[in-house]
Amino acid sequence: MHMKLPDTAQRVSDLLKELGHDKPVVMLPETGKTSAEAAAGLGCSVAEIAKSIVFRRLADDAPVMVVASGANRVDEGKVAALVGALGRADARFVKERIGYAIGGVCPIGHVQKTVMLVDEDLLRFDSVWAAAGHPHAVFNLTPQQLLALTGAPVADVALRSSN
Repeated sequence: MHMKLPDTAQRVSDLLKELGHDKPVVMLPETGKTSAEAAAGLGCSVAEIAKSIVFRRLADDAPVMVVASGANRVDEGKVAALVGALGRADARFVKERIGYAIGGVCPIGHVQKTVMLVDEDLLRFDSVWAAAGHPHAVFNLTPQQLLALTGAPVADVALRSSN
């Protein structure tokens, strides 16, 4: 029995197929809105969830997306040093500029050109899970596929606790 995907998840699924990606979009029975919920539903570590955090660049109002390990908090100072001063992106900004609702923001298929960075910590894993356009939808990919699909550079974006 083939479950029909929600529209936004179907859009991601179609895009992945077009790009030659070999893994399907998976619907979680429980929400994957947070990295912890997604990890629990997938039976993987929180660090293996590639969460998409969106900011607004103050200079030109461009969307800035950091695809970070679910275990990390993003250091806005590090990101700003790489792309320019940042502001908060509210739910409406994310929906209008990226094309997805918060909780299901996918690292690909954006409605507008997005400045992107990928957390270097994701490269430690054989594969990671990213949101597929819907709070219950995810897809699996290798960190190398993530870099290829997004064209994003790898960066140190994690907030490190200073001991």
